[in-house]
Amino acid sequence: KRVLDVGQCNPDHGSICRLIQSNFDAHVVRAHLPNDALAQLHADKFDLVLVNRKLDQDYSDGLDIIKTMKADPDLAKVPVMLVTNYADHQAIAVAAGAELGFGKLEYNKPETIEKLGRFLS
Repeated sequence: KRVLDVGQCNPDHGSICRLIQSNFDAHVVRAHLPNDALAQLHADKFDLVLVNRKLDQDYSDGLDIIKTMKADPDLAKVPVMLVTNYADHQAIAVAAGAELGFGKLEYNKPETIEKLGRFLS
């Protein structure tokens, strides 16, 4: 399984890698900016995309990547989650077509493993 991790700072990317690789047989690939993420999505197959609410390098809105993915017929079926602690932003992402994601404070919760397991088990 392959996960594209988009817009996380170095410590959070490391935490996400540990979370995924310690619970699943999955490889995490990193993208920093929207164009990088979209190029990788068109070039390779991913089982799940995790998008930070605000991308670390340019502070652009991760929701824009989700909307772009869901509007693209080639990417619309790729599962994507927003990484944020804010429930209102999670709701907006789900309304845009994302799966219910998780926040940085939830990395070690069993519910987070269950959410990821739907796509990575």
